[in-house]
Amino acid sequence: MRIKGDDAGPSSPSATSSVEFDEMMEADNESLRERVAALEQKALTQTDEIVCLRSTLADVLRRVNLLEGQLASAGGSLPFRLQPQVQTGAARNGPVRVSVSGPKESPGPRLRPQPGMRLPSQLPQRRAVHYQSTGSLHSDSPSSASGGGSPSPSPTHTPQQSASPAPPSRSSGPTPTPQSPGHRAAALSSLSLAKRWSSTGDFNGSSACSPLTSPHSPMAAASRLATKSLFNLYMKPANPQQYNHNNTYKHGVRDAIYNEEDGYVRMFLRGRPVILHAPSDVAPSFEITKVATAPQQRLKLEWVYGYRGRDCRSNVFLLPTGEVVYFIAAAVVLLNIDEQSQRHYLGHTDDVKSLAIHPNKLLVASGQTAGHDRKDGRSWRLNPPPDITAPEADYWPHVRIWNSVSLQTLHVIGIGDFERSICCLSFSKTDGGALLCAVDEAPDHNISVWDWQKGERGHKISETKCSNDTVVAAEWHPVDRGVIVTCGKSHIAFWTHELGGTLIKRNGIFEGREKPKYVTCLAFSQNGEVLSGDSNGHIIVWVRGGNTVSKVVRGVHEGSVFCLAVTNEGQVISGGGKDRRIVQLDHSLSSSGASAQLSDELGGVRAVAVGRGGRLVVGTTKNCLAAGSLASGMAAVAIGHTEEVWALAAHPSLPQFVSGGHDCCVRLWDSQSRSVVWSSDLPERLQSAAFSPDGTVLVLGLCSGRWLVLHAETRELLVQMVDGNEPIQVVKFSPNGKLCALGSRDNNIYVYQASDEYRKFERIGRCVGHSSFITHLDWSEDGCYLQSNSGDYELLYWNASTCRQVTHSSDMRDVSWATLSCPLNFSTLGVWPEGADGTDVNSCERSHSGKLLATADDFGKVKLYAYPACQPRSLCHTYGGHSSHVTAVRFLNEDSRLISTGGNDNSIMQWMVC
Repeated sequence: MRIKGDDAGPSSPSATSSVEFDEMMEADNESLRERVAALEQKALTQTDEIVCLRSTLADVLRRVNLLEGQLASAGGSLPFRLQPQVQTGAARNGPVRVSVSGPKESPGPRLRPQPGMRLPSQLPQRRAVHYQSTGSLHSDSPSSASGGGSPSPSPTHTPQQSASPAPPSRSSGPTPTPQSPGHRAAALSSLSLAKRWSSTGDFNGSSACSPLTSPHSPMAAASRLATKSLFNLYMKPANPQQYNHNNTYKHGVRDAIYNEEDGYVRMFLRGRPVILHAPSDVAPSFEITKVATAPQQRLKLEWVYGYRGRDCRSNVFLLPTGEVVYFIAAAVVLLNIDEQSQRHYLGHTDDVKSLAIHPNKLLVASGQTAGHDRKDGRSWRLNPPPDITAPEADYWPHVRIWNSVSLQTLHVIGIGDFERSICCLSFSKTDGGALLCAVDEAPDHNISVWDWQKGERGHKISETKCSNDTVVAAEWHPVDRGVIVTCGKSHIAFWTHELGGTLIKRNGIFEGREKPKYVTCLAFSQNGEVLSGDSNGHIIVWVRGGNTVSKVVRGVHEGSVFCLAVTNEGQVISGGGKDRRIVQLDHSLSSSGASAQLSDELGGVRAVAVGRGGRLVVGTTKNCLAAGSLASGMAAVAIGHTEEVWALAAHPSLPQFVSGGHDCCVRLWDSQSRSVVWSSDLPERLQSAAFSPDGTVLVLGLCSGRWLVLHAETRELLVQMVDGNEPIQVVKFSPNGKLCALGSRDNNIYVYQASDEYRKFERIGRCVGHSSFITHLDWSEDGCYLQSNSGDYELLYWNASTCRQVTHSSDMRDVSWATLSCPLNFSTLGVWPEGADGTDVNSCERSHSGKLLATADDFGKVKLYAYPACQPRSLCHTYGGHSSHVTAVRFLNEDSRLISTGGNDNSIMQWMVC
């Protein structure tokens, strides 16, 4: 330190004292550094000793828990309790003491259990808090408790060297920073709690580092990784790149690690480690870096069951080829009713919401809603990417114009211009279809006019706000050039599209008449008048070229008029929603007397397409299609579900399958005739279904905890049972049909014994141990064991006869399974894409031949893998068509076809394996 003052020469007294002072300070600093170094070395030595002691303690605890598990399975329990006594505060680096104490009620001498020793069962129960062991997939130890918020792998499964330590589990409360003194005190104080040590999760968050050493320093990391201590389980990654853009842990199979010594793969789902044991014949030669090839077989969409009529309009058209064009999910279907064949346009990535036919009857325009990026499931509408490029652009709402013969896409227009979805489409009529009108379902309900032939992306000529309220229809006038008519909630509007591209709007005037709540549909008479149907059941005729009412035809339907169509002869066909009637009116809109009524099973009339000779094709509000005429009546040609489809079961010996869902309806389908064998209404929503091995009965799991047993042919109700008050998520029969397991959303598996030709079911036990709802079940080939997955990424094994958990998952590595529907399994490791969060794969199914594996995911995709798919980098064939989460996939009896069901899109798709 220098003192400011007058300059002094080297020989001055002030200069001499300054030099001496500097030397003294330097000597003191050197002494201080030596003392600090000595303290650091001492602290590191003590830390290493503590780590060794804790490692020894962890081994003792593991052995005690192992012994306790063996005694528990034999009906006994330990008469003592093992609890660490860890000092905190000034003595926190002192020795670790372990006390062994017996229950207060039995103050006798302490006992040391010997191998094979059976202790008295009348010992008092422990009063301390006890976390029930589950032995989940996160641990091979019988004392693993999956009920906590963090997984707890066994220390025996910790690799000797770890390139990327497992990240810590998330915590809902505040956590002291690793650098703060409170962090170590909080970690150590958790070890001295009075609860019983039955989970290695008690060590989570503990630190073995010295306070003088950063917990993320290389020395600390090396010290912790050098031992199989339980403290090695979770370390916060020092590299921030291990986190994704949402500050959550990366998960998937990219960072999966294979332990060659113990023969298991460790992967992560939502930051939680998952342990999957390889079969004995696979473990020695397993290479985790190997890339598995896709199968030689492929899928081809053969048939789509259902139609979207519950919330869409004007979406049924007849082509000159005799094909009916309509849509459901992300597929546009071209159905030939006479030949019973379908073709499919699959260019869309999400829900198709609108359809229009070009005046040449060859081209089709279809508009879709905002899609999802299939890589990470994010909505492009809510989180738009910085640059719109293909293929990301396909997930924006847009319109596709394609050839109905070749199914080739000609133009894709509106990418980046639409906000939500295209609810209305119409080609211009007077200029040969040169222009296309589209209405966006955005809050302003914008209407736009496009020169769709200009370039591959088209050219937007004009755009303006259409209405504050919902718009349900938009049509170009067939005679008056440049006129567009729109209608919707409490309005009808007449637009004029001028040459400069300006859209001029005139609202319809009801002239003192009662304004309907909705103007629901539009049509044009042969003389150019605009016809509109409304929610009052009336048909209104509007003056040609004006916006005033010319005529009102009242009471055509009871309830809303949902659709209007004009035949080539000038007759008007009107369809009602509530009364389900189809009415024919003459030129003057007087009733001709011809009418028909749809059955309640089909629902109300949503859309009508008129063909030659009075032929009609009707789309209904219950997602069905009917065809026929007013003279001969209407018959169903396509039937669908109206709500989410979750239950799917394939017949064991026939090319048939059962589907059901939240519409309280179950149907048996024949895949060869593509028709319904029978349909039955249920008292409540259906969640799961399964055939018995001989196909004689069908078990249906309902959403209330009830489950029914029906005769598969007569639909006679044989048995009705209740287990809990949560949905029965999955039902499976054992291979011999004597046992039936039901996985519930209440975290339990109920096992029943069937007798008297499935007319009697007696419960033999309940499998308790999962900490979340059951999602999938499989029986072993001998019917002795069960494996199950749950909503928190667990894989547990059970003894079916005793309903006791098999706590050593490694003992089950060589068990052969009759079915493989658990997506969390060593043989299905490759179905998990990078970034999967554990809920993305909804269903998994192995073919009967054992060569193929199919999955259904949350992003509307059906994937086909070669079985087994145990390589993290397993290639597959990916197929679109569904627009919502795909809820289930099933191979039919001969593996010639695969069935998939959609959630919100209410569709069933039949794929041919070729």
